[in-house]
Amino acid sequence: MLTPFLRSETQGAVLAETMLDPTIELTVSEIARRTGVLQSVVHREVSRLVEADVLRDRREGNNRLIRANTEHPLWQPMSEIVVETYGPAPLLRDLLAEIPGIREAYIYGSWASRRAGQPGPPPRDIDVLVVGAPARTDLLDAADAAQQKLHTEVNIHTTTPEAWAAQDQPFLVTVASRPLVTLVGRDAASGRT
Repeated sequence: MLTPFLRSETQGAVLAETMLDPTIELTVSEIARRTGVLQSVVHREVSRLVEADVLRDRREGNNRLIRANTEHPLWQPMSEIVVETYGPAPLLRDLLAEIPGIREAYIYGSWASRRAGQPGPPPRDIDVLVVGAPARTDLLDAADAAQQKLHTEVNIHTTTPEAWAAQDQPFLVTVASRPLVTLVGRDAASGRT
């Protein structure tokens, strides 16, 4: 696990979606879509977190709107831990979605392995594979923005769609054979490949 003292990976993902930008309110279904977790499971986690006063909720018509409780006495350390551990996927997903020329993007390496439940030391950086032909300056800007928010080095590697499809380069074969967290492209909303 990325943060072993959290109750579950789902809890970490729900907290990342709500704590990354505490000014927004999300419905339970939006959180479920963004995390790739069943709505019923997200509903249970959100209810527990609201009961613990970590999240706040309010009703607007039939919608239950969820946001982070920035007034919680432990808000600052909790948000820092959650953003730096579970925040890479939603943050990079949002940053890369704005860049033209990206067909697919994935987190790979140690962060993706820990997210998949593989044991090992905490990740020291975030490795991203971008498939497509985006402007290099856009990718550098996205990496810089992510590094500032996550306080962790973000390395972006690019490849062409043809090379990714062929996977005849040893690097791409290795990346494809290990855990990936989808940011853009196939099944991006769920974070799964």
